[in-house]
Amino acid sequence: MSANPRIVLVHDWLNQSGGAERVLEHLVGMFPGAPVHTSIYWREGMPEAYRDWDIRTMWMDRLPGIYRHHQHYFPLYAAAFGGLDLSGSGADLVISNKSGFCHATRTGSIPHLCYCLAPTRYVWQFESYAARERLPGVVRALLRPLISALRRWDWRMAQRESLTFVAISTEVQARIRAFYGREAEIVYPPVDLTRFASVGTGEVEDYFLVVSRLIPYKRIDLAVRACTELGLPLVVAGDGRDRAALEAMAGPTVRFLGRVSEAELTRLMARCRALLFPGLEDFGLTPVEAQASGRPAIAYRGGGALDSVVAGETGLFFDEATVPSLSGVLSRFDGMTFDPAVCRANAARFGSDRFEMELLRQVDLVTGGCWGSD
Repeated sequence: MSANPRIVLVHDWLNQSGGAERVLEHLVGMFPGAPVHTSIYWREGMPEAYRDWDIRTMWMDRLPGIYRHHQHYFPLYAAAFGGLDLSGSGADLVISNKSGFCHATRTGSIPHLCYCLAPTRYVWQFESYAARERLPGVVRALLRPLISALRRWDWRMAQRESLTFVAISTEVQARIRAFYGREAEIVYPPVDLTRFASVGTGEVEDYFLVVSRLIPYKRIDLAVRACTELGLPLVVAGDGRDRAALEAMAGPTVRFLGRVSEAELTRLMARCRALLFPGLEDFGLTPVEAQASGRPAIAYRGGGALDSVVAGETGLFFDEATVPSLSGVLSRFDGMTFDPAVCRANAARFGSDRFEMELLRQVDLVTGGCWGSD
């Protein structure tokens, strides 16, 4: 490897801000100047700081309406990334930040480290994805042959010798093993703990909190219905295509704030009784952010929450993705106390410094120890 290793980053799409983009921001910070290859980039819809990055898009960026409706083009992402050839880029290492197909990028003999946020959900978990997105039965039937073909192709792409997987959680590690037949080490994604810990203890106010994009698989409907039925105050921070439907089912104790500033988010986290995390997530940053703020999380028992929440110490789990299951835990929560210091100590396992150290260790392994990290 050269004295100044050249890193190339690959990301699925840049038209919305979420956990995947927070990881990408850390990668760009770790490897300043690294070009970012992606299928699409909505310049006006993404943070202004991204405009200083070297972002290189593909032919998909010119498709009509793709920035707001990128899901409609899902069969094309395989072709886009399968055709992205970085083998002649002169890079020493390619790092992909994957939940779609960007791991399919061709790198030849260049080592390729895939930070796997999830094996492509709409391919490997199609039935549950289709149910969440409320796809009509006829559409599902028409898509199944395509999904089967994409699975075979995706599996082949995952077998390349130059490709090494790193998983963000035990849940994703298990899926990589089940779907791709590959092993992966776990490196938890980075959480900016200092931003939340700096708020201080503050006075806890009488509300539960949801912080999320309002889209089907997040299952915010469970939180809205449970709090409505129990008459519990719920604050929902975030926006998305499900907002109108969620507002229609909400009672008077549920308040929707839309998108909030970073300052308001930290205040909401520090003052809530607990964060509600009702979806099955690959990891999920918000339960860690709540714990960093000294507050517990009430989460669905599955996915990445199993890695980040300690039952009875930093939060509680509900066992079924149903309103009665969540309502039962909310009723039991009343009168319980959680030590803010214990919550913060648990959150400390997921800091940015730890992420960077562990990821650089993985970089060292795939590059033959030439990176020089200790």
